[in-house]
Amino acid sequence: MTDTDGLRKKGRTPTFGAQAAYLQEPAGYGSDTDDWTGWIRFAGIMMILLGVFQLIEGLVALFSPTYFLVGEEGVVLSLSFSSWGWTHLLLGVLILAAGFGVMAGQVWARAVGIVLAGLSAIANLVFIAAYPIWSVIIIAVDVAVIFALATNRRGAPAPEA
Repeated sequence: MTDTDGLRKKGRTPTFGAQAAYLQEPAGYGSDTDDWTGWIRFAGIMMILLGVFQLIEGLVALFSPTYFLVGEEGVVLSLSFSSWGWTHLLLGVLILAAGFGVMAGQVWARAVGIVLAGLSAIANLVFIAAYPIWSVIIIAVDVAVIFALATNRRGAPAPEA
């Protein structure tokens, strides 16, 4: 049986040249199951970025405390910016390490990543008066990381096209 016979059985007429390319079936990407590894890679990359963002925020708090919109008394928890700097630095290092753990496929890093992203969101919510736009961006990244790490789609059948 030739290819044109197969097309005729499907109710299609054989085509040639550019028309054949235009009428070609869509290419299948991936497998027939909805694989969750893409979400895990996304979460790992976002955690690494989140760790870097937290490190930057911590360094700014340590070395340029006058950069913020409010003074130390204007933040929800009235701590010195040096304390906030060390808090953000510690969170940044831990999230960065967990992000590399997630990228290496460590299951413990997923659980730790969810907890650290939650702590990061809370810390930035408390710090939002001092650095509003940056804090909102970090909270959004935290939510994306939590979603990506908490999602487990392994083995779910792919939707029918």
